Amino acid sequence: MKIFHLLAACLLIHTAAAAQQPPNIIFILADDLGYGNLTSYNPSHKVPTPHIDQLAKEGTRFTRFYSGSPVCAPSRCALMTGKHMGHAYIRGNAGQALRPQDTTLAERLRANGYVTGMFGKWGLGEAGTTGAPEHKGFDAFFGYINQTHAHHYYTNRLFEIQNGQSVKVPVDTTAYSDELILQKALGFIRENKNKPFFLYLPLTIPHAELHVPEPYMQRFRNEDGSSKLGPEMPFVQKGKVTYRSQEQPHAAFAGMITKLDDDVARVMALVKELGLDNNTYVFFTSDNGPHREGGADPEFFNSSGPLRGIKRDLYEGGIRVPMIVRAPGKVPADVVRDDIWAFWDVLPTLCRLTGTRTPENIDGLSFTHALTGKRQPVKHPWLYWQFYEKQYYKEAIVQGHWKLVRLKKADQPETVELYDLSSDTGETRNLAATQPAKVKELLAVARQAKTPAENKAFQWPGTE
Repeated sequence: MKIFHLLAACLLIHTAAAAQQPPNIIFILADDLGYGNLTSYNPSHKVPTPHIDQLAKEGTRFTRFYSGSPVCAPSRCALMTGKHMGHAYIRGNAGQALRPQDTTLAERLRANGYVTGMFGKWGLGEAGTTGAPEHKGFDAFFGYINQTHAHHYYTNRLFEIQNGQSVKVPVDTTAYSDELILQKALGFIRENKNKPFFLYLPLTIPHAELHVPEPYMQRFRNEDGSSKLGPEMPFVQKGKVTYRSQEQPHAAFAGMITKLDDDVARVMALVKELGLDNNTYVFFTSDNGPHREGGADPEFFNSSGPLRGIKRDLYEGGIRVPMIVRAPGKVPADVVRDDIWAFWDVLPTLCRLTGTRTPENIDGLSFTHALTGKRQPVKHPWLYWQFYEKQYYKEAIVQGHWKLVRLKKADQPETVELYDLSSDTGETRNLAATQPAKVKELLAVARQAKTPAENKAFQWPGTE
């Protein structure tokens, strides 16, 4: 009897300890995946995504979630720092590095006892700079440190944190980098199954170039080798374009979406196998809208779904992205919500979920109430973006169902567009001429939403 009571007491202690352990966080970030590239968001999409769809059935799917920017680096800066493009240090793809004072989500979680790992693409500071992953809160890292290098899936080198430094490591040039990265991520989960961990998984697919292992190509080929998706227009590498040629870009893109879907399935299978399912939050989203580089064809795949625009646009298709959150017993299953939130809200949300101190000097809000199925008590009065590339300045404000887009090309007058997203999700009817008071109001919001860029690479001459 004494042995029985002792075993029961040990079981109770173990159960109590498990209940008290902070939740694990797995944050999966796809690269250039459009709002319409998942069948849970766009049932007519040509490529089924059953495993990610299952994630949505087992969790909550958000339909008004926004990326930090319409391109990679600034979007990830917003995610890591909790600051939108009116205040962030990195506001464009100019190869800049985060500074020592730019504190990240990973730094905050690590300070709270989390083991932190990143596997995929970083893009916020090269090795040897203040923005290198080891200086920004990560215990482990494997993948691409440079976003341009990440365009290529077959490479002779990747980077890894070794002895507290990001170092170049040789890899097999015949190995698909996404697979190498995923294997490292799965190893991180196994190694840290008994500790609270933060896994940041910024996978590089389905970004160009369009290449995927042969078994995934075969899924979209007929017996005669032709594409199941119809006649293909080959993409041919020319001039300064670094993407490799691809005879069947549609089949390759479809294969990449399928590989991404399988990657998510493998992560979830391991979480369940290790008994982590009831104490792990899984997030799935994308860094911006779909791309057109390397032979990609967002029109053919309806990659933006009902939205206008693609990557580099501040229309909805460039910045509205999927967001799925799953945590059994914590996040309601098979629920769809239209809360308006964005990348800069992820930091305070994860801090609240993990009992981590939230900084005060950020733009984000905690959306834990929305995640747990409750009414979200605090909402943004507006969301703000700006983007400058190749002498083309773009700015956008979302205020509830209103959307203002401000555009200016070098040496040309600016244009201002206004859309009512409640009746015009596709932004087809510019109401600026008939709603001058709302235009004036939102332009005033845009002026006060930003500070001058501290980084000279992102200053916009002649636009104010």
